[in-house]
Amino acid sequence: MTENKTSEAQLRANREYRKRINEDEEKKKHRNYMTSKRTAKSFINSKATLEDIEELEQLIEERKKALSE
Repeated sequence: MTENKTSEAQLRANREYRKRINEDEEKKKHRNYMTSKRTAKSFINSKATLEDIEELEQLIEERKKALSE
């Protein structure tokens, strides 16, 4: 039987740290997603020209096709 040189408390702390890091990464991804979405909506509603909107419509249609495949 081999003994573990790392204390049980340290192992538990390591597990909790890794768990927190993974949760933080998920929160970061979601925050980035929401920021991008908010920025796109703001651009469309306040600054987009008719030409911009037509271009965005084309990009949206292409993205829809890619997602449905």
